[in-house]
Amino acid sequence: MDYKRDVIITEVCPRDGFQSVKEWIPTGTKVEIINRLIDCGYRQIEVTSFVHPKAIPQLQDADEVLKRIKRSKNVKLRALVPNVRGLERAIAAGVDKVKLMLSASDSHSLSNANCTTEQALERFTPLIELAKEKKMDVSGSISVAFGCPFEGEVPIERLTMICERYESFGVTEVSLADTTGMANPAKIKNTVRRLKESFPDFTFSLHLHNTRGMAFANAVAGYEEGIIHFDSSAGGLGGCPYAPGASGNIASEDLIHGFEEMGIRTNVSIDKVLDAAKYIQQLLPHAVDSFLLKAGKCSDLSAKPKGQKKVGV
Repeated sequence: MDYKRDVIITEVCPRDGFQSVKEWIPTGTKVEIINRLIDCGYRQIEVTSFVHPKAIPQLQDADEVLKRIKRSKNVKLRALVPNVRGLERAIAAGVDKVKLMLSASDSHSLSNANCTTEQALERFTPLIELAKEKKMDVSGSISVAFGCPFEGEVPIERLTMICERYESFGVTEVSLADTTGMANPAKIKNTVRRLKESFPDFTFSLHLHNTRGMAFANAVAGYEEGIIHFDSSAGGLGGCPYAPGASGNIASEDLIHGFEEMGIRTNVSIDKVLDAAKYIQQLLPHAVDSFLLKAGKCSDLSAKPKGQKKVGV
């Protein structure tokens, strides 16, 4: 396998990470974290979600956060939008790109969006028409793509149907989300291979949660099938509030470090990401789950032993 292709990592801590934290994170703190992440070298950051405040109270200050962060022309800001009202707020806030929220299973869709997958797809029509009118970039997502906590296995035919509908909308950039960490490398390879064969013009990305410790292995499996776009969250924050057992995303520092150790360039500063993750750890120690915050980088060597001590006479 040739590991020469660079990868592109989207930081999702400000959206997926923050939404999983129950206690209120002050707006100023959110702004400070996002500013630190903007300085890390990411090409794209998922900065918030324009959902109804009652659905995710933690993100009720999305508009204010977008006003106060220090923007960079080198970093595209993406936001999740559930409906036309969310899109209107995103446009007013000046985000660069929006991402649609959709579940592969009806059970998760009913829990997350209070409608079936088909009903959610039908509601996309006016949203996409408005996005086109405003020349807003739109990407799609498929939550629980590799397994639903309510229904179990998600048939590939279900994913194919959803991609066909996205294609009919003109949306060809789609995130495949392992929302509750039910995937394994074999499943990732099989799913990605079949979808890429059916939709060769699509750009697929992987949004991996580390619920069962499989996320980095799954990322490598996806890379070996041609995926170069990945989501991750600084400090490993994250988890869908509407999916039982969902835990954090793969930590950005773990994903970046792992790829870089394999010779796969991310073009993101691991040291700056680690600094941001340490800052988050100070504020939210109970929410952080990161191997690198525990063990450090492979290059962080310990002092050599000074010499063998004599034992006995």
